[in-house]
Amino acid sequence: MVNLTGKKIVLGITGSIAAYKSVELLRHLKKADAAVKVVMTANAARFVTPLTFEALSGTRVICDMFSQDGTSIDHVSLGQESDLIIIAPATANFLAKIAHGLGDDFLSTLILAATAKILICPAMHKEMYSNQIVQANILSLKERDFIVMDPEQGMLASGAIGLGRFPDPSAIMEGIRHLLTDHDLEGLKVLVTAGPTIEHIDPVRIVTNRSTGKMGYALARAAWRRGAEVTLVTGPSHLDPPQGIQMIKVKTAEEMREAVFNNYRDRDVVIKAAAVSDYRPLRSAQGKEKRKKGPIKVEMVPTPDILAELGKNKGDISLVGFAAETTDHIANATDKMRSKNLDLIVVNDASREDRGFAADSNEVWMIDRKGKEEAVPLMSKEDVADRILDKIKGLRTE
Repeated sequence: MVNLTGKKIVLGITGSIAAYKSVELLRHLKKADAAVKVVMTANAARFVTPLTFEALSGTRVICDMFSQDGTSIDHVSLGQESDLIIIAPATANFLAKIAHGLGDDFLSTLILAATAKILICPAMHKEMYSNQIVQANILSLKERDFIVMDPEQGMLASGAIGLGRFPDPSAIMEGIRHLLTDHDLEGLKVLVTAGPTIEHIDPVRIVTNRSTGKMGYALARAAWRRGAEVTLVTGPSHLDPPQGIQMIKVKTAEEMREAVFNNYRDRDVVIKAAAVSDYRPLRSAQGKEKRKKGPIKVEMVPTPDILAELGKNKGDISLVGFAAETTDHIANATDKMRSKNLDLIVVNDASREDRGFAADSNEVWMIDRKGKEEAVPLMSKEDVADRILDKIKGLRTE
C-alpha cells in the first residue's frame, strides 16, 4: 500500500452541494496519515462550516485571502511546498476560472502559483457537466497537465440521474495514491487474472471455489499505481472495479482462457492469480434438475490448463503463477513452476482461515526460476502485491 504518511496535501473545496462529501475524503486522507491543509471558497463555506474541517484536519482552514494573519503569502508557498493539491468538489465556475487563469480568491490564486501536482474532481448537474463550454474548459486543463477525474454516473442532488456525481472518496484516494507513487513500472504492459471461475451443473447450481479475487485485484491496483498499463481478467467477484484499469469479466474457465489468449501477446508480464476451476461437469442441464431421493452423480472433466498453455507459448513474457497448497508447499510449488515453465510462482497455505482465500491479508513464499525462495510474512494483500511486483521487476532486470 502506498504510504501517505507525511505527504503534504492541500484539499480545496468549492461551492457545490457535494462539499459535504469532502468531509469523508478528509477522513480518508487523515486515516492514511497525510498532512492535510484545507482551503475553502466563500461559497463552499455556505454548504459546510469551516469548523467541521478544522476539527478533522487539526489545522486552521483558509477561507479568505486577507482576513487571517499570514494568509496573504500562503497562496504562493502552500502550492509550492505541497506534494499534491486536490480540488474536490470542483464547480463549473471554478473550472472556468482556472482554465482562463483567473485568480480572485485564495484558492484560485493558489492554483495559479502552484508547482505541485493538481487533481480536480468535478461535481455538478448533468447538463452543466455535458455543456460544451465546461467540456472545453476540462480539455484545456488536461492539456495543461492538470489531472481531471471523471465524475460518476448516478443520482444527483436534484434527484436526476446522470453523469456529474462526486466520485466515491475511495476512488479519489486511489487516484491520489497513483499520483504520489513512484512510477517504476511505467512502460510495462501487465495482464492479471483474478477471482474464481464457475462451471454450471444446471442453470441454478454451479461448481466453484473460495477465491474472492482480492489478491488479483490488489496486484492490478498496485501495478497501475506504479505506472504500468494493466488489463484485469476477472471471474465473478463482489469487489469494486479498480481505478484506471481495463477490466474483462468472465465466468467459466473456457471464457477466461479465451480472454487471456486474446490479450496476452503484447504483454510484458502475465500474472495468473485467478483460481481457475480444474474440472467442469461433462454435461450441463438446460433446466433445473429436480431434487431426487438418494445420491446423484455428476461426471467431471478437466478444464483447460491456461497456465501450462501460456508456459508453452510465452516468448519473452514474464509469467507468474500462484499455488494454493495444503501440504508440501514448497516442493509442490517448485514442481508446478518447472512443469509449466514459469518465471515466478507464489505459494500460500490454503488450509489457513486467517489468510489467503477471502482474507484481507496473506503470507506467501515466492520461488523464482533459479529456485531461489523468498518468504513474505503475514501482511495486507496490498503490501504482498507490491512485494510480488518488486520481485518481478528484479527478475526482468537480471
